[in-house]
Amino acid sequence: MLGATLTINEYVQRLQCELNRVDRKEIQAWADLIFEAWQNEKFVFVFGNGGSATTATHISEDLGKSTLRQDDLKDETKKRLKILSLTDNLGWILALGNDVGYDQIFVQQLMNYGRPGDLTIAISGSGNSPNVLAAVDWANRHGLKTFGLTGYDGGKLRRMQQAGMHVPLNDMGMVESIHLCLFHWVLNDVFARINHEGRHEARGSGVGG
Repeated sequence: MLGATLTINEYVQRLQCELNRVDRKEIQAWADLIFEAWQNEKFVFVFGNGGSATTATHISEDLGKSTLRQDDLKDETKKRLKILSLTDNLGWILALGNDVGYDQIFVQQLMNYGRPGDLTIAISGSGNSPNVLAAVDWANRHGLKTFGLTGYDGGKLRRMQQAGMHVPLNDMGMVESIHLCLFHWVLNDVFARINHEGRHEARGSGVGG
């Protein structure tokens, strides 16, 4: 817990340092995969435990709503990103955890929904959450794309994912904060590409860079 030993100024300085260490190509790849899912009308599934579960909810809400302009939300003709957080169906999660096993709470949902070409965004600070790994393993074996958000040394998830963004830091709180902080750039980039705004205003192809 870095905040237990660092002053507020030291903590902010450390956060800035850790943000600078994250590979920009990994952040761009995250945005590219989401934009490609939108282009190809594929589903995006997001999941994680604890703080990462609420990050999955946040990601799903933002990408579902905020990839459209506010004025377009009621336009039924607009193409939308198909996205679902697997952390939010409480009844199903509890039934699976009770009747099958906690390691099955994401993969069983994915079996119902997932199809080849869909994208999974798996979040695990340690990279070793069994229920996250079970879902990624299934996704890899059934033609889905897998992208992991990890911290620490990346654990098993970093070795089995097809792509990912790694925060090489042994502090769960700061890892989770960085995941969500950098996601908001991803969200803005995907929005700009879909709507041809900002850096992508003149790029009719929507290609990232």
